[in-house]
Amino acid sequence: MNSESNKNIVVAITGASGSIYAKSLIQRLLYLKSCGETISISVVISKNGLDVLKYETGDDFLENSELKIYDNNDFYAPFASGSAAPFAMVIVPCSMGTLGRIANGTSDNLISRAADVVLKERKKLILLIRETPLNFIHIENMRKIILAGGIVMPASPSFYMKPQNIEQLVDGISSRVIDLLDFNQNIPRWGDF
Repeated sequence: MNSESNKNIVVAITGASGSIYAKSLIQRLLYLKSCGETISISVVISKNGLDVLKYETGDDFLENSELKIYDNNDFYAPFASGSAAPFAMVIVPCSMGTLGRIANGTSDNLISRAADVVLKERKKLILLIRETPLNFIHIENMRKIILAGGIVMPASPSFYMKPQNIEQLVDGISSRVIDLLDFNQNIPRWGDF
C-alpha cells in the first residue's frame, strides 16, 4: 500500500517526440531520492517510446538503471489496480494518441490503464504533451482530461531565466513537473534575478 511517506511515482514514456524530457525528469527524481526523499520510481515505456528515446537521446538511459521498468502490456503491474494506485503518474512525453485513449476511457495497454486508475482513485496525473499545432480533437481530449482531474502540461519552455543551452530549457520543464508533484527543490524562481 502506498502512503504519503513512500511516494510511488509512475513515469510513462510514449512515442511522441521529446523523450529528453523523460530523461531529465527521471534524473531529477533520482536526485531527490538520493537526497532522502522516499520515492519509488516505476517506468513504463511503449515500443514507439523506446524507439524514439533511442533515436533522440542516442542511447537507452533506462537500460542499466536500477529503476523498476514494466512492459506496456503488463497488466499485472501493481499500479494497474486501484488497490495499489501510485502517488502520481507523469506521462512524458504524452502523444496525442495516448491522450485520446485516456480521455475516452480506452485502457488497452498499461499506460492508459494506469492513467485510468490514477484518475479514478483521485491521484495526480500529469500529461506532458508534445504536439503542435493542435486540432479540435486534441483540445477536446485535453478538456476531458482536465474535467476528470488530470493536469495537461504542454512542454512549453520559458525564457526569462535566459537559458544557455537545450538542457537548461528541458530542465526548466522537468522542474515544473517536480513542483506539480509537490517536492521541494532549490531552483531559480521568477524574481530571483
